[in-house]
Amino acid sequence: MDEALIKKECLHPGNAFVQMTPGTRVNFHYQTKRCSDGKVLDDSRKDKKPMELVLGKQFKLEVWEVIVQKMAVNEVAKFTVDKSLVPQYPFIAKTIRDARQPAEKRKHCCGMTLQNEGLGYEDLDELFKNPCDLEFTFELLSVELPENYEKESWQLSEDEKVKSVAVLREKGNQHFKDGNLDQAMSSYTQALGMLEQLMLREKPEDEEWMELFGMKKPLLLNYSQCKLTVKDFYPAIEHCTEVLKYDPDNVKALYRRAKGHLGAWNLDKAKEDFKRAAELDPSLKAAVTKELKHIDELQKSKDDADKERYKNLFH
Repeated sequence: MDEALIKKECLHPGNAFVQMTPGTRVNFHYQTKRCSDGKVLDDSRKDKKPMELVLGKQFKLEVWEVIVQKMAVNEVAKFTVDKSLVPQYPFIAKTIRDARQPAEKRKHCCGMTLQNEGLGYEDLDELFKNPCDLEFTFELLSVELPENYEKESWQLSEDEKVKSVAVLREKGNQHFKDGNLDQAMSSYTQALGMLEQLMLREKPEDEEWMELFGMKKPLLLNYSQCKLTVKDFYPAIEHCTEVLKYDPDNVKALYRRAKGHLGAWNLDKAKEDFKRAAELDPSLKAAVTKELKHIDELQKSKDDADKERYKNLFH
């Protein structure tokens, strides 16, 4: 997710940032407005029922998980979100609204119903037909960490967090060497969470921010290698791309992103990254030549299969 498409404005500072991990239970009030005309779409305070979200459970509106992790407990903040990140909002809003209605008033919404009758809410139908940027105002009420989480860590000072990042990175590296990929990714995730909290307090691309990003970069690369190992290619691509945004000649990021593109069958992009990596580091020439040959073989095999399939369509 491109977080540059999310703009935050703090309306009321909170008490403390909490390092959230998968399984963290978050409660918050929210108000949603259309940026095009300022119309309020939803307001949880009117229903007197805050939203509850458990991180890492693949909630269909991913941007909300990103938003709450940018906030401190009891903070109130406004987030302007590009329409490209919220195409699912009409459907999520319908689900939430329906859940607060008596069962007999809920309206099923399959593809045919959507086409013929809409979502059952005029404002959501309008948003579905004419997407626009949305403004979310969140008040983070509470954060409940998983039972096995060391709660003392979120109370660390900035200097202590920086030191903890180094410790967590070493733990992650050792777990990776030992073949414990889940533990390695957990350590890297905790370290990245601490750094992201610290980076939120700095102006993007200022000297202090870039120093913190320098610490974040090897963690992103290590995490991407874990993802490649378990054949989870898209997160690997995403993390390498984040590195390359600020360090475009990073050979490790280029090579690992190329492997990710190859695994995801983005063959042209894989070729491009492999070639760029070899240009920057001639010692990779032999390995890259082998990878490019493999890509050509894959492409030929796919083309042959496509030809055979299309040929059979006309017999």
